Amino acid sequence: MSDRDRSPASIVELRDCWKAYGRVPALRGVDLEIGAGTTTVLIGPSGCGKSTILRLVTGLARPDRGDVYFEAAQVRTRDLPRLRLRMGYVIQSGGLFPHLSARGNVTLMARYLRWDPGRIEGRLLELARLTRFPADALERYPIQLSGGQKQRLALMRALMLDPSVLLLDEPLGALDPVIRFDLQTDLRAIFQELRKSVLWVTHDLDEAAYFADQVVLMHEGRVKQQGTIRQMLEAPADPFVTRFVQAQRHAEVP
Repeated sequence: MSDRDRSPASIVELRDCWKAYGRVPALRGVDLEIGAGTTTVLIGPSGCGKSTILRLVTGLARPDRGDVYFEAAQVRTRDLPRLRLRMGYVIQSGGLFPHLSARGNVTLMARYLRWDPGRIEGRLLELARLTRFPADALERYPIQLSGGQKQRLALMRALMLDPSVLLLDEPLGALDPVIRFDLQTDLRAIFQELRKSVLWVTHDLDEAAYFADQVVLMHEGRVKQQGTIRQMLEAPADPFVTRFVQAQRHAEVP
C-alpha cells in the first residue's frame, strides 16, 4: 500500500500483521487504524493479542508479516529512537525507576535531550497540575507513593515530551476500585483536554465503554468486531462477541 492510500487522519496503522512466539500465534492478519485525536480501546480475553499490538507499535516486537505505520512512516528498526520520542507508554505497574525521585522519573528524557532547565520545570509543574499529582510529592521516591500516585506519575512521564500518541497497557488493572474510579474520571478529563491519540488495552468492558471512541474486540489473535459498544451490544458480529458481552452484562452504554 502506498503512502497516499493510507488515511492522513490515522496516526497508527497495522496492515495484515501476523506475529507468533515460537509456535504460539499472537496475531493473525490484523488490520487496524487508530484515528488522530481519538481513543481506541483494545479489549478481549487474556492472550488475544492486545498487548502484542502495543509492542508492534513501539517496535518492542516486529511482525512476522505485515506492516506497522506511525504518523504515516513505516516503523523500522533504524527509526525507532526517533519515533519513540513521539510515543508515551504506560504499563500496569507504572514501570517507574525506583532509584529516581518522582521529579527524576518524569524529567529523565527531557534532561537527556538537554532541554532548558526552565522549560523542564515549567512542563513538570504543568503536568502535575493536569494529573493532580501533589507538587510536594515530587521529591519522593516511588516506594513512598500510593498506587494511584504512581500511575499519575507514570502518566506524567509518558506526557513529558508531548507525544503524538499515548499507549496504555492495563494501566488501572492493579488499583483498588475507589482509586481506579478517581483515576478513570481524571484520565477522561485529561484526554478530552489534550485531544491526544490514545490506544488503551483492557479486559474490562465497563472501562472500554467509559473511554472509547472506538472499541476493538479481539479473540485468538484476530479482530472479531470493531466499532462502538452499542454496536457490539445491539449487532454482535458473531457468537463470541455475544458471549464476551454477556459475561460482562454490567457494562453501561454511553
